[in-house]
Amino acid sequence: MSATPDLPAAAAPTAQIDAPRRNCENCGAELKGEHCYACGQPTKGLVRHFGSILGDFADTVFNIDGRIFRTLGPLLVLPGFLTLEYFAGRRVRYVSPVRLFVFICLMAFLASRLSVDPDGDDMVKSDSGDQTSLVNSDDFASASSVEEVESLRDRLLADFDRRIKENPDVPGLASGLGAARTAIEQAADLRIRRLQAANEADTAAASTATVSPAETEDPAASTPAASEPAPRRERPQISFGDGAWDAQTNPVKVDWLPDAANARINLWLQRAIDNLTLLRDERSHRQRLGDYVLDLLPQTLFVMLPLFALLLKLAYLLKRRLYMEHLIVALHSHAFLSLAVLLLALLTLARSAVGAGPVHSALGALEIALIVWMPLYLLIMQKRVYRQGWIMTVLKYSLIGTAYTLLISLAVTATLMVSLVAM
Repeated sequence: MSATPDLPAAAAPTAQIDAPRRNCENCGAELKGEHCYACGQPTKGLVRHFGSILGDFADTVFNIDGRIFRTLGPLLVLPGFLTLEYFAGRRVRYVSPVRLFVFICLMAFLASRLSVDPDGDDMVKSDSGDQTSLVNSDDFASASSVEEVESLRDRLLADFDRRIKENPDVPGLASGLGAARTAIEQAADLRIRRLQAANEADTAAASTATVSPAETEDPAASTPAASEPAPRRERPQISFGDGAWDAQTNPVKVDWLPDAANARINLWLQRAIDNLTLLRDERSHRQRLGDYVLDLLPQTLFVMLPLFALLLKLAYLLKRRLYMEHLIVALHSHAFLSLAVLLLALLTLARSAVGAGPVHSALGALEIALIVWMPLYLLIMQKRVYRQGWIMTVLKYSLIGTAYTLLISLAVTATLMVSLVAM
């Protein structure tokens, strides 16, 4: 009897022949995937649908794809999980630590900028879009007497009353302008109280400075404080050398620096003194400084990351871990802190949107819970990653936290100084 042909065996080559064969358009090598193994050229170029290019850009820069949803949950509620997964070699299923931190940090500071109250820069507008008035206590800052404040207040209030009469049918306009009217009255009253307190202080200083002729003849009997009352708005001064710094009479001069560098240093000092004076007198300038600080804080955190990893390296020196392992821990911990800041900013925005009520109280409770969870998360993460006892973990956690808080304080101070010069 003759053997029957093996049909499955004969069909196998046919299936392989039917599979399309692709070759690299650059070097001609056979493609095994989306990149050529010989020259590295990808199969996708820029000549394709624009939507797919945007998707690839987001994936390249931020890893915004399905991995973000597998990453954010563990990052928020499972301390140390992502770090241990990374050390175990399971990395491709999650967003990389660097991209995760950069993306969440930028989103957190953007949300923080939106949630920060501009402190009084309220603009009331009608439904037609016409600007009515800017309610800001800086409107009264230039007034040097109670009469000027009252005159400005009466003029603004008269303008509000006129607008209400001209637009009686605009929905919500009366209530909005009424709130702004109250704000103007409060700002005017605050300025009046400050002017009255200043006048009382000047009167008391002048009476104290009055001396008898006998006291005038004896220089030792008079003190610098009693000889002349100090001005209320004295410019800030920087002591340098034998006296106060001055760009012309007593400038900073470092011998080993060129003249251009010394001139730049004195220019920065002058700008810092001018900004300090404006910060003391103008609320809008204080708001501007806050914006500069918020803009510089992400860069500050990027600088602090390797320092935090160095603290971990010193604390766990006997563990013989590589510095890059501690840097991964620092990246994941800072990514969590940035995520917590982002959620706090969103909760603040939500509370301001819903107003008073049970939802407002519930959101406030979530904020408190998140604030409490932040230090606990870092402690549990340190315990799980480095696998030491609770006593040693708490001790090292306290030492690292104290040292890092000091470094953060110095960094924020440096950021403020840079902001004073740059703004």
